[in-house]
Parts: sequence; C-alpha cells; structure tokens
Amino acid sequence: MNSILLDTLKGKETTRPPVWYMRQAGRVLPNYMALKEKHSFWQMMQSKELAAEVTLLPVHDLGVDAAILFSDILVIPYAMGMGLEFTDKGPVFDSPLKDIENPFTNFNPQPEKLDYIYDAISEILKTRPKNTPLIGFCGAPLTVLTFMIQGLGSRSNFQDAIIYFFKEKEKTKKLIEIVTELSIDYALNQIKKGVEVFQLFETNAGLIPNELYFELFMPAVRKIADKVRETGTPFIFFPKGIGMGIKEINRDVCDFVSIDWQTPIREARKLVDKEVGLQGNIDPRLLFADKKTIETELNKYLDFGRKNKNWIFNLGHGFLPKTPFENAKFVTDWVKAQNWA
Repeated sequence: MNSILLDTLKGKETTRPPVWYMRQAGRVLPNYMALKEKHSFWQMMQSKELAAEVTLLPVHDLGVDAAILFSDILVIPYAMGMGLEFTDKGPVFDSPLKDIENPFTNFNPQPEKLDYIYDAISEILKTRPKNTPLIGFCGAPLTVLTFMIQGLGSRSNFQDAIIYFFKEKEKTKKLIEIVTELSIDYALNQIKKGVEVFQLFETNAGLIPNELYFELFMPAVRKIADKVRETGTPFIFFPKGIGMGIKEINRDVCDFVSIDWQTPIREARKLVDKEVGLQGNIDPRLLFADKKTIETELNKYLDFGRKNKNWIFNLGHGFLPKTPFENAKFVTDWVKAQNWA
C-alpha cells in the first residue's frame, strides 16, 4: 500500500506529515449527522454496511490520509456480559461494578459478541479507496474500567472509580487482568481481519497520579502493545492527561505516542524517547475560531514539522460536538498545501 501514514509509522521520510483525526468518523460530518437522524449509534455500529460507510466518510468528505474503525471503546465490557446502553447522554451500564461486592460474578465473557465488528472491517476493506489504511483501536484498561466501575457516561468525573482504585487495589489488579486479556484477543482479531495500524486510547490517564498509573496500569499497556507489535502492526498509544509521565514513554511502550493539547508539542519532543514518534497535539477547540486565527496557530507547527519527520498531524483529543465542518476541512487542506521541506 502506498500510504503516507504507514510510511511515517515505519520511519520513512515523507513530503509532509500524514493527517487524520480522532473522532473523525462522526459528529463533525454533515453526512454522518444525516445518517444519525435515521439510525441510532448502536444500529450504525452493528450494521457492517453502515459502519463501513461511516468509517470511510471522513476519507471522502475531509480528505484525511487514513480511516479509523467506527466503533466504541466500551465494546469490551459489552463482550464481558455487562448490560450496556448507548443513550443520548452517553453510555450507561445496568449494574456498575462499584455497587457489586464481588464484581467477578458479573462477567460472562462472550468474545463472539464482537463478531459484528470483524464483519464491518471486512466490509470496509472491500469498499475503501485505494491506498487508505485502516486504523483499529480499543480502550486501554484504566479508561474502560473507569466506565465499568462508575457506570456512567462521558459526563462523569469518575470519582467513585478513582476511589475504587485506591480502596480496592487487589480487585482492581484482577479486573485489569480480565480486561487486558479480552482487549488483546480483540486487538489481534482486528489485525487478523486486516487493520494496518492499532491505537490504544487511554483517555482517562490523567485522572490518577502517574505513580499509581505506572504501578497498576502500564504493565497492561505494555502487554497489549507487545502482542500487537509481534504481528508487525504499528502501535500508537494515547495517554491523555498523563503530563510529565510522557517522559517514561519509550520504544518498549509504543511506536508513536499521541500528545494531548495540554502538553506543548516541542516540550513533548524533549521529554519523549527520541525513538518514539509523536502524534497530535492540536487543541480541538481551535477549530471553533475563524480561519485566519486557525491558520495563525497552525503556522506555529510548520517549523516543528519540518524538523521532525516522525510526526503525525492530529488533534490533542477528538473533534468536539458542533465543530464546524468547513474548519475541519480547512485544516486538512492546509496541512496538504504547506511546504514541509
């Protein structure tokens, strides 16, 4: 495949940074919002035809250099047998683990419940434009467990889950092990079906102290990374909010690390192991500004991109609701139009 993203991930020098966006397959696209009027989020995920269509919309509509699988990080607890509903206010679990004395009796792992995702991958590969790599993903154990324990959607501060990590450390370790094993199976099955890149989303890394994160959760991240990379698949890790903890991210953890918008990209380059590439860290809120302001801020990245060829242009988190489509398209076109030599 002739792909600027795959070349960059493999350490080849390219004429410009590759560009794709977290949460690109969704809310920013008018064509997605039109589909959402007819189908629920769950329906779109579970229909291979709709999932493939949504996955590829940003390739057609925004002109990004890669597609990322249209799915959700909470399919793992769904496959573990936890009752889960995707509502307009976010995902909600029937029985949060914080309310259960022995949480391990609440699980009935059924990996086959993820088969619809593998069917969607096959459909995407059949219908994608030439030279468009597909990025697979899953949620990292901390982030997945915060939802499982708290039981609420993205508007929660996960306070009960964080207390649980401190109060029930041995139970937490066992939960991490269970989530990690199923995540590895899920990741490897995505790769077998044909995804060319894999990203692990640790969206809630900043909710606990770095010391606790590296004690409890980083061994699981390394375990997932090792299994993915054994297949020859490039591995991207996104530890949002980890702050100074990125100085501990080295080649043993990932091929590329995605930098959040709180961390200046130049400081990140100084802190992260030089053998690890960077992705990000455009503030997604910038896309609500006028185009002149957006361009002024983007120009600040030109010198960095010219000096650092192992950098993927992306946001420091996903697109926000109501992000103007025309601004997202403007940013994509801007990346492609600049002289990065």
